[in-house]
Amino acid sequence: MKKIVIASDSFKGSLSSAEVAACGERAVHRLFPDCKVVQLPVADGGEGTVETLTAALGGQSVTAIVHDPLGRLITARYGWIAQEQTALIEMAAASGLPLLPLEERNPWLTSTYGTGELIRNALERGCHKFLIAIGGSATNDGGMGLLQALGFRFLDAEGKELPGCGGSLQQIQQIDSSGVLVDLAQCQFTVACDVTNPFYGPTGAAYVFAPQKGADAEMVEALDQGLRHFAQLIHTTQGIAIDQLAGAGAAGGLGGGLVAFLNARLTPGIEMVLDALRFDTQITGADLIITGEGKLDAQTCMGKTPLGILRRAQQQGIPVVALGGAVEASEALNQCGFLAVFPILPYPTSLTEAMDSSFTQQNIERTIAQVLRLFSAFSSI
Repeated sequence: MKKIVIASDSFKGSLSSAEVAACGERAVHRLFPDCKVVQLPVADGGEGTVETLTAALGGQSVTAIVHDPLGRLITARYGWIAQEQTALIEMAAASGLPLLPLEERNPWLTSTYGTGELIRNALERGCHKFLIAIGGSATNDGGMGLLQALGFRFLDAEGKELPGCGGSLQQIQQIDSSGVLVDLAQCQFTVACDVTNPFYGPTGAAYVFAPQKGADAEMVEALDQGLRHFAQLIHTTQGIAIDQLAGAGAAGGLGGGLVAFLNARLTPGIEMVLDALRFDTQITGADLIITGEGKLDAQTCMGKTPLGILRRAQQQGIPVVALGGAVEASEALNQCGFLAVFPILPYPTSLTEAMDSSFTQQNIERTIAQVLRLFSAFSSI
């Protein structure tokens, strides 16, 4: 075997994706010392994506003072790849639901302004390319707050500027872009978006996601009407229809706002990550790819990290083996195209032991070694 790629998501609570890749390389080199091992830690756009990509692309973590969803100053981090003038931003770092205790969650008042401040901070560093993960929001403002931080002004019927929050959406009568940061015109925005919800309506941002952000039934209806009004205004003033755009309802409508005002491209999180890593080039000529995540089940076949890796590998005819802390629906996983799927636990054990990082490392290395013995034997027949 000449080349093996280890491209796994994290085993959440036990090992990071980088630690899984390191385990894989150790296992490979014990059996095949001369085999080239390509470590490609990956994530699917959710928690940990920025950390994973920043490390994989040789970047650094930087901080900025921004406003949280309710306007209080906090310190937030984002990834910066100086040589490529690229910023890696998780909107949850500035505008995420976990930043607020349960009693403060109110999508009528919360804003994405802090995420816009992260973008502005990166622009000041000379950024021209943004990769943004928009999961985990506390907001339902259609991106209004973010856009305000970048110089857009949203005015009511009397010409007064409105605060950038969900409660303002119905009142917007005019959009003033005269003060927008000029550098934005030279920027490219790619947005990790793993939902297909439209901007408004029964399956839109407000009805589906606002209740978990603190909205009652009356507020949900009002927020939905606000998003509907905002979409109509965007269509009238921008000539862009985001009404039924798949993913426009992500992060309280932030997906649609980014498309309408920043010409963003919405893409599944794993696709954004794999493109950033130049995955297709990195795997060329590989004999085998080993991927995995904490649990492999039917949801894995619906767009999670291992499936994204499998689809790219299939384009080059490279077999893929998947590992999981637990494995369910193995037949469905095989039908998706995985060569094989393996649980890593060697025997029934407690959850505490199963989640122990040292135990997980041992199990991954042992399982990969067994996979390689079998694969090597059959590939030589």
